[in-house]
Amino acid sequence: MPAKARSPVDYDSQDEANTELLEKLKHLDRRVEAVENGNGICSRSAACWQSVKWKSALNHIGLLVSLSIYCGVGGLIFRHLERPAEVQRLTQLKDAVKSQRERFMSTILNNSEVNNLNELLSFELAKYEATVQQAAEGGLLIAADKDFPEPYERWSILQAVFFSSTVLTTIGYGNIVPVTIGGRVFCICFALIGIPFTLTVIADWGRLFASAVSVFGTHMPTKPKFTNFIGKTWFYAILAVGFLGVYLAAGAGLLLLWEDDWTFFDGFYFCFITMTTIGFGDLVPKKPNYMLLCTLYILIGLALTSTIIELVRRQYATSWAKLQELSGPMAETLRRLGETAGTGLDYATLQKVLTVSMPKWNSNKKNEHNSDIAALEAITNAILKEVKEAQSNKAKVLQIVIYESSV
Repeated sequence: MPAKARSPVDYDSQDEANTELLEKLKHLDRRVEAVENGNGICSRSAACWQSVKWKSALNHIGLLVSLSIYCGVGGLIFRHLERPAEVQRLTQLKDAVKSQRERFMSTILNNSEVNNLNELLSFELAKYEATVQQAAEGGLLIAADKDFPEPYERWSILQAVFFSSTVLTTIGYGNIVPVTIGGRVFCICFALIGIPFTLTVIADWGRLFASAVSVFGTHMPTKPKFTNFIGKTWFYAILAVGFLGVYLAAGAGLLLLWEDDWTFFDGFYFCFITMTTIGFGDLVPKKPNYMLLCTLYILIGLALTSTIIELVRRQYATSWAKLQELSGPMAETLRRLGETAGTGLDYATLQKVLTVSMPKWNSNKKNEHNSDIAALEAITNAILKEVKEAQSNKAKVLQIVIYESSV
């Protein structure tokens, strides 16, 4: 015999939990059906999850690869636009140094019997020294026996790619700059498109690293006791800052191996100035053999810096969410209390509003936080007592201090 259907009268409060659970299960079923209908591929939840993970990983990697290609193509274009002008400029400097050097030597050899020889030599020497200084600042090696060579090619392929990365990351060391009109116009267009793209990639990898730090902190076997005082989010931020310090130290160690005239502090200083995108340009790597590796190091370091910013942002978001919990009748009552302080407050009305508002503020907690409600009642009674005393003393100003604690 089939079971008799229950009437609405038979429905009691004990079925509330089961009903709520059924509603959640129905909502979950609808989400799963939406995913299956939208994709048409994920027939099973496990396969769908694997597909989502691979898709997410490909998105992150695809952004980084796209940025690398954009940076490389930009470097090649910069080299094509600036290298001919650079060669022409160095040739002019080299000819000027040679000409002035020959003139100075001719002055010494052909004017040995002139009365004002010292003045003439001083004049020609000053002109030669100025030309040599200009050539040295322009990038020539002052070595006459080697025909004043260029110590390193400023607009080589690796240097050009490194320059394009400094443009995209807004570091801008200033050691090499475009001097032609075409190069400067292309730099403007290249930066207008590339800088937002780079910021997007850095923010994306920063969120990825932040999630990794959070997962690592969640699965830690034992957590330090001080996390109970500073909170988990700040603990993750401290971990990220510590890892960033280790990352800077590792970069300084590598630069110490590559740059012969650098100290460890020089390398650490360069890495810090680079990761914070300050980019003074007083210290810049000059060995072109590892420029691509240095570019990759800078991009990852900027993502780590973005991780710290993301973790701090999450902490602020959490604090703001907790603050918004006060946006109810209780908060509105306290706001009115602060606005009308000292202007004659109706004590009976205030007591009635606070008594009614406080349970509504915690109505979603039900009976799970009776101790919290009791604490709020004690705070409310203390406020009412202060208001009553202030009215009896006719105080002009009433100051209410609300201390946010774990309660």
